[in-house]
Amino acid sequence: MSTVTRRSFTPPQKAEIVRRHLAGKEAVSNLATEFQIQPSQIHTWVKLVLDQAEAAFQRQGGNRRADDGKDRRIAQLEEKLVQKNEVIDELMEENVRSKKANGGL
Repeated sequence: MSTVTRRSFTPPQKAEIVRRHLAGKEAVSNLATEFQIQPSQIHTWVKLVLDQAEAAFQRQGGNRRADDGKDRRIAQLEEKLVQKNEVIDELMEENVRSKKANGGL
């Protein structure tokens, strides 16, 4: 009785096979013969790629909007920090003047 060893493909190999089918318009049967795998395996990989296609577009647009929102928030917080420091400076000057007037310094 002969034993059949299970073949495994790396993610780049799977991607190349799917690309050749989708972009190169190569028949699944030809690719299956070339790589000695079942055509259903290639169909499974193609389905996996197509199911994740929407996520690829969402990440691209979502990151830019999130970055813009973060940049706006950082600018707002920096502006508030500047205002806070100005108020503290005014209060410190007023406190020093008050102490000098009362003979505290």
